[in-house]
Amino acid sequence: MRVGMIGLGKMGLSLTKNMLDNGIEVVGFDLAPENVKAAKDAGAISASSLEDFVSKLGSTKITWLLLPAGVPTDATIVKLTELLNKDDLIVDGGNSNFKDSLRHNKIVTEAGMRFFDCGTSGGQSGARNGGNFMVGGDDADAFNQYLDPIFKLISEKDGYLYTGAAGSGHYLKMVHNGIEYGMMQAIGEGFDVLESGQYDYDNEAVAKLWNHGSVIRSWLMELVEDAFSDDAHLDDLLGRMHSSGEGQWTLQEALDSKVPTPVIALSVMMRYESMRNVDANFTGKVVAAMRHGFGGHVVDKS
Repeated sequence: MRVGMIGLGKMGLSLTKNMLDNGIEVVGFDLAPENVKAAKDAGAISASSLEDFVSKLGSTKITWLLLPAGVPTDATIVKLTELLNKDDLIVDGGNSNFKDSLRHNKIVTEAGMRFFDCGTSGGQSGARNGGNFMVGGDDADAFNQYLDPIFKLISEKDGYLYTGAAGSGHYLKMVHNGIEYGMMQAIGEGFDVLESGQYDYDNEAVAKLWNHGSVIRSWLMELVEDAFSDDAHLDDLLGRMHSSGEGQWTLQEALDSKVPTPVIALSVMMRYESMRNVDANFTGKVVAAMRHGFGGHVVDKS
């Protein structure tokens, strides 16, 4: 079994190592030579160009993209349709907008290939050790034959789902991230109240407590505990909560569908507000620490 991985950054390299650990051969390509070297050092077959990359894949070529949404993904998919053969597979595992995935599906299928949009959750540790995947694509038979055996190996137990029509994987991941926005905002606000209140709590101990048997136990709470263990009051962070855009996409879809989502809406607004007013934003510090913990996302230092 051989898979081609395009995009060998934090997530792509982690997923490559996961595949290699599970007996899947990986051909790796990235525009950054140091990323290609890191994949080669891990045991992947390196490629120097997209043409070289395609030439090293199997008879039915499976190409997996973990690239930034937008132009990088668009351009790579178009180029691949010029290089791959009829019935080859393209899997977009990045955070593309589902509307872009519908457009990509049209481009790929008109070229005679099969397209799958794969929402990827679990952060770097999930990609490395067992991820969570939401996979859409019009060709169920191709999924069952070529992709299902791969997802069985690289996913957490019960951690992948074939969701049906093209676009449905990234749509599901979009809503997942909208929910994530609301959960993170609530956790951040709760610790903000504790930090501003009359009692002197040990934030790390509180997070550990809440993650052992309480109703709000979660991986997010574990990440908060880790962050407080390094910096008890997050003094080294500014309260800027950067965004990947998927919370906004979820909110826009809710507005288009006339579905009230006040928690998600306010959490998106608070992300924007944090970029303008960071001085006393302890909520933002907590959310930023969580985002850094699961995805290695950028944080701004004070």
